[in-house]
Amino acid sequence: MKQYILLLFLAGNLLNAQVAIGKSNITSISSILEFGGETATDSSGDTETANFRGITLPTVTISPTFTAVTPSSNNPQNGTFLFDRQMMKVRMFENGKWIDMTDTGTVTGIIPSSGTETGKGVIIGSSTSNAEGTLILESPNKALVLPHIKDPATKVKSPYQGMMCYDTLSNSIAIFDGLNWSYWK
Repeated sequence: MKQYILLLFLAGNLLNAQVAIGKSNITSISSILEFGGETATDSSGDTETANFRGITLPTVTISPTFTAVTPSSNNPQNGTFLFDRQMMKVRMFENGKWIDMTDTGTVTGIIPSSGTETGKGVIIGSSTSNAEGTLILESPNKALVLPHIKDPATKVKSPYQGMMCYDTLSNSIAIFDGLNWSYWK
């Protein structure tokens, strides 16, 4: 009987497919992944968010190139983010090409990985995915809620290349390239 209850619990979690990191519950039915720390909308009058941690994007030696111009099964999925060590920039794949999200930064301090990655990474929201990546968020109606930080340029003491968050002061996405923060609205 205990096995059936555990199986039902796990199946319910898979169907719900919402994950909270650093907090005990999800605050939005529209999110697939949320992070701990106060946000601008749930800090009940306190506009100072206590969080100072963002997410760090995968670092690659060079952005992969593809023969197909339009998105296909051999291209990354639209919305793929990475830090390109050769270009020293955060980049996003969109409609068959890489878009620079930051100016040229630096690779100083990056710790290289000596291992070889295998498999498709971690998938949240589905048991399978056609996409390949480190973290795949698969949902037709849910989105990633970035960690909220008020003024990351002053609050985050040692940001890492490819760090990304939502800046509650400027109401924009903040991305660190190793030297400077870039902001996107």
